[in-house]
Amino acid sequence: MVLAAGLGKRMRPITATTPKPLVEVGGRSLIDHGFVKLLAAGVRVCVVNVHYLADLVEVHVQKCRTPEIVISDEREALLETGGGIVKALPHLGSEPFYVYNSDSFWIEGIRANLDLLATRWDDETMDGLLLLAPTVGSIGYSGAGDFFMDELGRLTRRAERKVAPFAYAGAAIFHPRFFRDAPAGAFSLNLLFDRAIEAGRLYGQRMEGVWLHVGTPRAIRDAERAIAESAD
Repeated sequence: MVLAAGLGKRMRPITATTPKPLVEVGGRSLIDHGFVKLLAAGVRVCVVNVHYLADLVEVHVQKCRTPEIVISDEREALLETGGGIVKALPHLGSEPFYVYNSDSFWIEGIRANLDLLATRWDDETMDGLLLLAPTVGSIGYSGAGDFFMDELGRLTRRAERKVAPFAYAGAAIFHPRFFRDAPAGAFSLNLLFDRAIEAGRLYGQRMEGVWLHVGTPRAIRDAERAIAESAD
């Protein structure tokens, strides 16, 4: 599941005419960078949700020969991250699946991060497994972090006015049961994160390589500089 319906407000003025998934970094759109990673992980079908400037996103992704693209249309109403996935569940089957924010972006380390997630997945203990980036050393990120992680990888939330060592890097594996009894309509995945934390079934995987948080026009330049330096 590739989340591509958001408004991209922090990327304005670029996103006044270009949806954020189609913003280019290093000569390739953000969503195409994601497709490359997903294909390398063995993904052959991607469900892509669309809302803002939906026609532009739909035309772009349907040019892809691989992966096969299935559109989940949210033109009538933006359903946010949680509601968008719930709407798409009929296309996603009964087995665990990747969720990938279309603006998720990183320089790979020794092992590909989506492969790390797949290797780490444990169906018995997990309902969700999030790819986490360290808040120190990530490019373009200045937040206070999202999660703490114990020695088994179980996650807890950052308390208010505290700083956490890990931020959600926008890629995950979820079992469909993660969305059981989810609310109707628009809602954030954070609601289900909290429910899974309470049940002890939300886990994290520290990423390898460097996370590039491409949230603003300036962050595009920072990401391209980091890519160029990594290639030296």
